[in-house]
Amino acid sequence: MVRVSQASGSGLARRPALLSIGQVLAQLTPDFPDLAPSKLRFLEEQGLVTPARTASGYRKFDAHDVERLRTILTLQRDHYLPLKVIRSYLADQDAGRTPILPGTGPARPTMLSTGRRFSRDELLKEAGATQALLQEAIAASLIVPAEVYGDDQLTVLAALVELHRSGIEPRHLRGLRASAERDIGLIETALAPVLRRTDASARARAGELGRELADDLETVRSSIVRAAIARLAP
Repeated sequence: MVRVSQASGSGLARRPALLSIGQVLAQLTPDFPDLAPSKLRFLEEQGLVTPARTASGYRKFDAHDVERLRTILTLQRDHYLPLKVIRSYLADQDAGRTPILPGTGPARPTMLSTGRRFSRDELLKEAGATQALLQEAIAASLIVPAEVYGDDQLTVLAALVELHRSGIEPRHLRGLRASAERDIGLIETALAPVLRRTDASARARAGELGRELADDLETVRSSIVRAAIARLAP
């Protein structure tokens, strides 16, 4: 339910300052440059944040709203989570539970911080990888060469280190890139009706639907792999 600001007179001075959409954007866009008013309105429509409203209907955000938005945007950017997963995560938090995000293991205090950045040497050290393995991963199009790498590349390289120990090399995984490209094609086709619209809310909706479709495709793929493993070791 939308909150309505009732502050007036001397009570206004005692209440924490409320922020307009423009002020919220000023706080968040340094970390999320693509953030726009339409995205904030979309998140409100989805029930993920409930800013107060003035008597004139203007949205007003408090510090809790801003941190909640930062959490949502970080989970989307750094973990590629669809809103339905983020909504469940936030509901658990609101209920006083300690939720665990899919694929992350136990929740960590740093999980919601700004994504880390690594030089090539730092990436190799963190993943426990060799230069040769990183070069093989780049050659197999599993990692894109860059001056600075992020948590996603670290996760991939660390997984490749473990696979290497079992005799699975990056060159054996070239088909994963082709499979990913096919998934992207399927998602683009499914989103075509939304992408043809030019309004900002449609673009925000397309981004969210894309994440949800990617999550659903990954669920199906994981199920197929688990079923095959079960047949190998009944």
